[in-house]
Amino acid sequence: MARSRSTRASARPGSRDRHGRGIRSAVTGPHLPLLHTRADVFDMSVASAAGYLKDLWPRELARVRFEVAALPMGANPAGFVERWSVVAAEQRIVLYRLPIERLARLHRDDELHRRMMIESCVFRAVAELLGKDPWDLAPERFRHF
Repeated sequence: MARSRSTRASARPGSRDRHGRGIRSAVTGPHLPLLHTRADVFDMSVASAAGYLKDLWPRELARVRFEVAALPMGANPAGFVERWSVVAAEQRIVLYRLPIERLARLHRDDELHRRMMIESCVFRAVAELLGKDPWDLAPERFRHF
């Protein structure tokens, strides 16, 4: 006689209660902050830089979508790895996380410099879309006198 599956699992579909031990909690526990992966930090950096630029250029960037992908789809025959692509007809900017993170030659590899690298790629991609110099996007941000 074949064993039948427990009806308990079908009574609560989609439940994560394994073996009656309760619902799983975060790996870090209730007293520590949640873990942030490199992908999460990258997404947050892109979102904050894009939000900053959308506040500065509301008319020009109102319909622009910012997307994050791991890698570019096709190989470039010249051997150049794209960090971003701009599709002006669709008002879309795609930033490629792995080339930006792994091909950066930072003089100091810490959280601040990695974030600055990500933000500079966002600025350069937006500048390419708008046909401007990246330094002209937020000139007051870089004047410290």
